[in-house]
Formats: sequence, structure tokens, C-alpha cells
Amino acid sequence: MNVEDLVRDSLRELAVEEASAGPGFTDRVLAVRRRRRTHRLVSVVAATAAVVAVSVVVPMLNDGRDDVRPASVTQGGGISAHPDQSPPSGLIAAGRSALAAYYTTALVAKNEKEATLERTYWLLDPATGKYEKDTRWSFVAVAPGLKTAAVLERTLPAARIGLLDLATGEVERWIPVGKGVAGLAFSNDGTELVATTYSEHPDPLEKPGNAGGSEGEWTSTPKVSRTGFLLLDLAERDEGVWHPVPSSSAGGRADFAFTRDDQHLFATGGGLFTLVRPTFYDLSGKESAAPANEKHLRWDVPAGLSPNGRLAALGLVPGRSYSLIKDPLTGKEIARVRGAELLAWADDRRLIAWERTTGEDETYKDRLVLVTIGSDRVVPLSGVREHSETGQEPWQPVFAER
Repeated sequence: MNVEDLVRDSLRELAVEEASAGPGFTDRVLAVRRRRRTHRLVSVVAATAAVVAVSVVVPMLNDGRDDVRPASVTQGGGISAHPDQSPPSGLIAAGRSALAAYYTTALVAKNEKEATLERTYWLLDPATGKYEKDTRWSFVAVAPGLKTAAVLERTLPAARIGLLDLATGEVERWIPVGKGVAGLAFSNDGTELVATTYSEHPDPLEKPGNAGGSEGEWTSTPKVSRTGFLLLDLAERDEGVWHPVPSSSAGGRADFAFTRDDQHLFATGGGLFTLVRPTFYDLSGKESAAPANEKHLRWDVPAGLSPNGRLAALGLVPGRSYSLIKDPLTGKEIARVRGAELLAWADDRRLIAWERTTGEDETYKDRLVLVTIGSDRVVPLSGVREHSETGQEPWQPVFAER
């Protein structure tokens, strides 16, 4: 029996063990104060025919069988790929995860010495399976189920949060906030929202002068501007509860997000010199120990825990386009999987990742792919993404559970 067989058999055993109660059963029972999940269980029936028409159908990777079926926005198992599109115009999805939006960034100068990085978003229309440009928003977070997005208007920090209906493109509700907000994240059950507050724009740039008096290049400014977070229960009609949690000395954008159990928060980002291990907080803003199954995670690897919580997606193996899969409790390596950056889990053995398409001596280019633990097979999901030689970021994906 080779390594691939061992990994496949181990994962199959884990799936059998989970079958009786399902992943996260204990957490769901204990979280009695939460509303029942609604977002992720709602289907957009009218979307199915339209999305099928624009999707590229590719084989599933299930124990060697080719399960070919069309994909829709809400269907759980299908693959929708557009390997000829970058950035994509049609739905990209695999298993439980879908590309809910993507954005580009542009430098906007305030004066000769100061600037900010501003985002422009393309949002998925669940009725058509197309991505539509929407210049109204400076920041977007998409809730599980792909029906609702939390949005901030162009000027950051913002004085209110919008809840946007992705089907109609209309804001159904505005939530005024007493603090300036510049970052948003939904809880995993979609019932709560954490809004990170800042005293000024969290993505500043500066152009320092050189020794000879000439101007240098635009660089990130390590300003300390985070002030804390607002915790909002979306069933309530209030402004939430604000908790002061200032930035570390590194500064920069350092948004909060929920842990898997929705009982803690962790900080992402935090400047160029911040370690990739996140800092954890309880819901009152006090620094706390990491949950047992998240202490080995990194904030710069978006995929995090597998759906069943048994595997952890970690960073790139030096010198190779492979990433580590570890035991989340012990940090012990279990496997290595194709992909330079693991973005989202399609299921308990497949992930969506960035995969480099060029050699080490060539200009860096990559594309979205579907990779499988225990296999070197790669399924292209998007076209090749170009990286500017000037350092300008290419389009960035926003994934959500469908």
C-alpha cells in the first residue's frame, strides 16, 4: 500500500466516524442562544438552469470515479470551472465552496506623500452565475449561503454597515455604528457579524524621500489605527457591543474573524512584521488561548480547518508548489498537497488553491485549481492570473460556503 492509499483510507475512516452526528454537532447543541442556520440551507431554485448554461462541467475526484454533473450556485457537490477566464466572469465553485466575489486594488493618492489602497468588487449574482462590478463598496463580506453580503461604503472608516441582498443588488438594512468600521466578517453560522473599527483608513501608503532628496516608491505605512471591534447579532436591531482592542505596534490592517466554534475571535494581518500565528480573543475582547484545534493555524492560509475539523491547511513547502496538511491538535504533518496557497475546502479531502503556472526563473503567474489530498492531479478552475512587475496586486478571491 502506497502513501496515497494510506491517506485515502485514513480520510475514509474519518468520514465514517463522523457520519452519525455530523461535523460540529456538539458545538451546534451548545450554541443554544443562536438562531437556526438559514442562509446556507436556502436554495436559489431559479438559478439552476442559468448557471448550468455557463458552467464548465469537469469530473469529480472521488476514489477514482468520474462523477460528472452540472454545478449551480447552491448545489453542494458540483464543480463549476472557467479555465479560460482571469478574472472570471462565470461562477467558480467546487463542493461546499464558491467564489462569492473578487476584488482589485488601486492606489489613490491623497497628496504627494500619502495614499491609500482602495478596493473595487465584482459580486456573484446568484440568479445568473455571473460576477457583476459594483463600485459602491469599499469592503464586502459574504455570508454562508450566498444570499447576503455585509458592505461598507467608499469612505473608510465607515459610519454604517449595509446588509446587501445579492439577488437584487439592494441594501435591505442599514446598521448605524458609533465607531468607524473598515473590516467585516460573518460568523460560521451566518447569524453574527464582527466589524473591526479603526481611527483612520487601515490600508495607508507613503512615499518617503531618499537620501539625495528624490522621492522613493510607495510603501505600506505601519500606522497603528485599529481601535477594537463591534459584535452584532443580526437578529437584533441595535448597533451591537463595542470592545476596545488596539493594534499591535506593527500597525496596518488587522481585521477580526470568528474561530470555527464562533466562540472566539482571531486577528488577521497586522503589518509586515507580524508573525503569521494569529492572536485570539474571547467575545469580550480579552486575549485568550487558542482553541485546541486552531492553535497551529496561520492567518495567512485562508482554508484553515477542514469541514470535519480533522485536518488543518498550512503553508507552502519551501521551494515546491506543495502545501502542508497537519493534525490541528498536534501540529504533526499528515500529508502534502499541491498548491502554493490553500484558499478554501471543497470537502474533507479537496481544496481550492492558487497554483503557480510558471518556472522559478520566469515571471510569477498562477491560477485557481482544485487539488486533492493523496493525489497530484490538479483541476484548473480559473485562467492564469498575471502579477504586475510594479508590485500592484492582481485580483483577489472572496470565498464563501454555498
